[in-house]
Amino acid sequence: MTATRRRGGNRIAVPARPLEVTKDELESAVRETFSQQVAVPRPLAVDPAGAAIRRARRVQRQRAMTGLALAAVATVAVSTGVAQLGAEPRRSAPPTVVLGDPYASARPDPVLSSEPSIVDGQAPGTEVDLIVGTVIVGADGRRVALPGVGPAERAHRLPENAGWLVVGAATTAGRSLWSVSREGNAQVLLAGAGTIIVSADGRQVAWRDGADLVSAGVVGTQLIAPVRTPAPATAVPDGFVGDSVLVRLDPARPGHTIWHPSVGPVPVDADRATLNLYGALPDGRLVGQISGARADGPCLAVVDPGRELAPVHTGCGATLSPDGLGAVSGDGRWLLANGRYDGAESALLIDVTRIGGTVAARPAGPPMTGAVAWASPDAAAYVDGSGELVRVQVKSVLAGEPAAPSPVPGAGPSDRPVVVSGS
Repeated sequence: MTATRRRGGNRIAVPARPLEVTKDELESAVRETFSQQVAVPRPLAVDPAGAAIRRARRVQRQRAMTGLALAAVATVAVSTGVAQLGAEPRRSAPPTVVLGDPYASARPDPVLSSEPSIVDGQAPGTEVDLIVGTVIVGADGRRVALPGVGPAERAHRLPENAGWLVVGAATTAGRSLWSVSREGNAQVLLAGAGTIIVSADGRQVAWRDGADLVSAGVVGTQLIAPVRTPAPATAVPDGFVGDSVLVRLDPARPGHTIWHPSVGPVPVDADRATLNLYGALPDGRLVGQISGARADGPCLAVVDPGRELAPVHTGCGATLSPDGLGAVSGDGRWLLANGRYDGAESALLIDVTRIGGTVAARPAGPPMTGAVAWASPDAAAYVDGSGELVRVQVKSVLAGEPAAPSPVPGAGPSDRPVVVSGS
């Protein structure tokens, strides 16, 4: 093939070729073009598969970022918890009787009553809540059944009137602690414990568990932040002083000590004078019996927890019972306790403000057999030895009219009523 140079520089002319196309060749070219277009698939305007894949990838990326964030938060929380446990190694010991304890290695499921139950009908108002058999009778007449709870030894109101804490009677397996809502839901919080003590406001619990004493907070239907420490074999919790636990080192001897769970173990040195403590005054000081002040029996005293329970005021004159049953009114003015008056067993009403001199006691009614519940600063109630309810009015007692017991509807010889403490 040769190129022909033309005018216009060094451009080379294209080879000459025939421009004539026959009809058959044109038809063949058209057919080939259409066949190639059909063989190549055209892209869809909407691609469902691609959209699904892109959406899945976006979800996967979001989950990955969320997982990383949660992992970071968990790492910080665990690190903080490890640091706290390192400061107080006894916190990590698992209380074997706590159901739902966050430190326990094996956490049993909560135990609920079979069915929440509100008993039909209203009971007469009693100023205080009572447990009669297997039913809680509220001061307002509301009746809540307690299926599966068993015999009750003591009961306390939960804060904000949310329900009750019920301490079961002692059995060969120990004591139990139940939380019962006002709707009738019952859940066991402790099982197989020794002595169980509930604070006056229902927000704290302390108990004996084997060789240890344990203290925990109460939130809803759970015990939180349990702290335990070894204790002498005879030591038992005996009450609360703020967030600290009042411990009696040996019930056979005088003396109490105060355990501060956030500080350390139970102090082994007791005051060696206090016998029974009835409750706290609004300023935090305690009212109780002390020995050694008089040869013919114990005297009343106001003791200071901040000074190792040293007596601040001492008053003698009233003959007090060694059983220690009694309670101080909410305003700290009155003490209702068991004792003797004119040689006879009686519940005594004592003016706490008179402790510091000769204490004058007035007979308030028959002796009590359990807890005392102050419904107001001027009215209290308890159950006597016959299982009847005794309602004490301060004004009446001061006027020389002791309270008389009255039967509790529905109570029988085998189901002595239990007065509910707390406000």
